[in-house]
Amino acid sequence: MNSNPVTTNTWVPLTIQDETEPLLKIISAEREFVTDEHGNVWIDAISSWWTMIYGHRHPKLISALQTQIQTLDHVMLAGNIHEAAEKLSTAILELTNFDYTKVFYSDNGSNAIEIALKLAIQYYENHPEFKPRSEFLVFSNSYHGDSIGAMNVSGKNYFNRIFSELRFPTKEFPAPNCMNCPWGKEPTRCNTECLSDLELTIKQKEYAGIVIEPLVFGANGMVFYDKKVLVKLRELATYTNTLLIFDEVFTGMGKLGEFFAYQKADVKPDLLVFAKGLTGGMLPLAATLVPKFIYDTFVSKDPYKAFFHAHTMTGNALACSVGYASISLLKEEGITQVRDLEKKLIRYAKSFQTKMGIMVENVRVMGGIFAFEWKEPVANDEYLNPIGKEIRNSLRNFHILLRPLGRTIYVTPPYTVSDSSLDAIFTALEKTLSGFLESGKD
Repeated sequence: MNSNPVTTNTWVPLTIQDETEPLLKIISAEREFVTDEHGNVWIDAISSWWTMIYGHRHPKLISALQTQIQTLDHVMLAGNIHEAAEKLSTAILELTNFDYTKVFYSDNGSNAIEIALKLAIQYYENHPEFKPRSEFLVFSNSYHGDSIGAMNVSGKNYFNRIFSELRFPTKEFPAPNCMNCPWGKEPTRCNTECLSDLELTIKQKEYAGIVIEPLVFGANGMVFYDKKVLVKLRELATYTNTLLIFDEVFTGMGKLGEFFAYQKADVKPDLLVFAKGLTGGMLPLAATLVPKFIYDTFVSKDPYKAFFHAHTMTGNALACSVGYASISLLKEEGITQVRDLEKKLIRYAKSFQTKMGIMVENVRVMGGIFAFEWKEPVANDEYLNPIGKEIRNSLRNFHILLRPLGRTIYVTPPYTVSDSSLDAIFTALEKTLSGFLESGKD
């Protein structure tokens, strides 16, 4: 592997700028593989931040893009509509069995969350029976994006601590964690004690919404929790007329073996946000799904009840056309692929746990996610824990692209990943961590 740093005029994100970290210059991609400028082939074991759910450059997505560019590239949606957006909206709503009425497009998950927050606040402004509300209930392990609103409903952590003075009022609670329950409960004995403080709080004051990543807290450590937490939140939200908002930017588009995590949990949120895999990672596109009871409060001749929010590239025709093809793939074969992948990951997880022994913790699988923690004498769960970078760099020797979250190491390959690539990923992990053990790193 070439270890010389690549000189770039681009500000590379989530990278310490004072370090000479070697950058890979990628020139091509196919399926689960990317190729660098030296001809080295790498396995993209995290689907380029969880987006390339069918692998890179899937032929059906390429075909959809090529077909769409022949007729329409983009037109603003303010005052217009086009077939690609209409087809995609219908396809999305069909995935939800029409639990929702409208699709509001944006171009990334953070913006889609911003839209959900603004819709929630204005819903109470527009509704004749409610007083205005603007405060949200949030969870410590959550991550909803880096824009101001999305940052505010995320847990206070390394991503946003510098900008604490910009935070609008939220009430933060410890995130549910069924891997390391702070109450010492097993899921079978759990009575959602983790929500006791939230239950007391929500009954004492009116809130605009509860914002949560359903079943998995992604960027803050791949933390799994039981669906009974969502059942309880739904009960509390309904009882207090508070909107329940699910961030499915990560879990949507089949990641957990159903179209959406809310369907796996059988708990319907009031607003649903998703992105990433919507276009199979090919183009930026996100969606905020709105039910009829919320949408109806915006239907008025009074201009002050309208929702004044838009993005220049909202509903881009190219992205919508690829999104439609992506959903078609999900229905035709994607869900089956995820369920098959889950079975394979479970087998790998059992073998991995046996081989690595007590040096790994919380080895777990859900849908297309495999994750574990590297055990340390003093656990440091921060994203900047140096062990994550050491593991990432060591895996480069095997041409495996992973990006650990501190001491949390995870694999989220494309749903279409080959068995040989899975073998290569887990072999590299085992050899890398065994090497760490031999060298005494912990």
